[in-house]
Amino acid sequence: MTAAPNPIDSQIYRELPDGFYTEVVPSPNRAPALLELNVRLLADYGVDESWFRTPAAAAILTGHRINVSNPPVALAYAGHQFGHWVPLLGDGRASMLGQLRTYDGGRIDVQLKGSGRTRYSRGGDGRATLGSVLREYLVSEAMAGLSIPTTRSLAVLATGDPVTRDRIHPGAVLARTARSHVRVGTFQHAAVNHGPDAVRALADHVIAHHFENLQSEPDQYARLLESVITRQARMIASWMLVGFIHGVMNTDNMSIVGETIDYGPCAFMDEFHPAKVFSSIDRRGRYAWQQQPAIAHWNLTRLAEALLPLLAPASEQAVTIAEQRLAAFAPQFDAAFHEGLGAKLGFAARSDASDAFGDTTLQLLSEQSLDFTLFFDRLTRVAADDNPEQFLTQQASVDAGDAAGESRRRQGLHEWLAHWRTLRTGAALDVERMRRANPVLIARNHRVEQAIAAAELEGHLRPFRRLAGALRSPYEIAPADQDLLLPPQPAERVRETFCGT
Repeated sequence: MTAAPNPIDSQIYRELPDGFYTEVVPSPNRAPALLELNVRLLADYGVDESWFRTPAAAAILTGHRINVSNPPVALAYAGHQFGHWVPLLGDGRASMLGQLRTYDGGRIDVQLKGSGRTRYSRGGDGRATLGSVLREYLVSEAMAGLSIPTTRSLAVLATGDPVTRDRIHPGAVLARTARSHVRVGTFQHAAVNHGPDAVRALADHVIAHHFENLQSEPDQYARLLESVITRQARMIASWMLVGFIHGVMNTDNMSIVGETIDYGPCAFMDEFHPAKVFSSIDRRGRYAWQQQPAIAHWNLTRLAEALLPLLAPASEQAVTIAEQRLAAFAPQFDAAFHEGLGAKLGFAARSDASDAFGDTTLQLLSEQSLDFTLFFDRLTRVAADDNPEQFLTQQASVDAGDAAGESRRRQGLHEWLAHWRTLRTGAALDVERMRRANPVLIARNHRVEQAIAAAELEGHLRPFRRLAGALRSPYEIAPADQDLLLPPQPAERVRETFCGT
């Protein structure tokens, strides 16, 4: 029988000038082996899975071997990391294998994370732990189930080599896919290190592959900036509406096509606090839940600065064009966020009253430390069967031993619920829309950590596979998986998340 051919058959980044990439030879591994293959994703792409199950695929997808007819590259970029400028970053532990051709003629990037050192490793080992790989798989697939634009996890592969971090971990590689791996930091790299011609070459590449409708526009570069701003505004709003905190929104972690990229110290909130931070390296709360819109705007301003030479011949005119486009971010984000918040509350249409009530709701959740996902799920159930008492009695209490505090919290919930029911009588309530806005299941931190511990310490993937399967359908849950909905017990709380490097 003829072996299935490698379907990763192109490398579009070679179209760019040399300064945007370097060829890389990933590090060999002791025992490359496929642990998990996302067959549903391949089916969505219309790609046959047979090659991915071969020993040759395991070797290539861990970097143990290279495809000599299509060698991998590491991409260069710069960026602001926690606001501090770094003129050259790049793929320090990743290699771009190339692109898969999908059923509709499109192309999807395939990149390896954890495949070894590159020119941009800056002293790092270029490796990934199995735990960091499983975290990205689970959270990225959770985001996909929630219909939030995201890179995807194609496969998890063991390397057979140990990786040293806080302790010795099993090594692994994640094969992930994306529409593009061009970042805001890629444009910063072009502008600072190579000049306007390189910025133009990069912009033309991005437009040709991802914004084809702009190619005939006379102001295509301004329109590109406008399109990126719109996508980012909507994506950040979608994050926040499910309690997601990216954790490391550096400009080099901001995709130009509006996909969530680089899941390191990310997390979903349990109890709601606007200033919530999980990332162990975000000590000042720069990337807290409530800060994400402002940081996105800051990052987009850095993109606009890189694009200035393309926007107009005169610098003052270029700045005016950039400022006009950037001014659209806040209202676009606000519209997307409050439209979504109104949907979570069951309102069929957005209004000033629904916006104000949405803000009041978030204040209530924060004051009472209520679980974000459970609150809206239970409210959806109340809307469906009109059982307010069940809703009230199911809300979490911060301190069940504080009788007076519990009485105040219950009174606050009574008043809030009465207000919500009053608004319901004056506006159409769309329960189906409400359910589509309120997931039953998120990738709760303690469940992710339990799956990682089982894989790394006990050597089995059953909890990982169970959670990954459930996250595909976050708006409904099988009876056998009801325990996955529960918030953590005090001893299970995850207070910090960590970058895999």
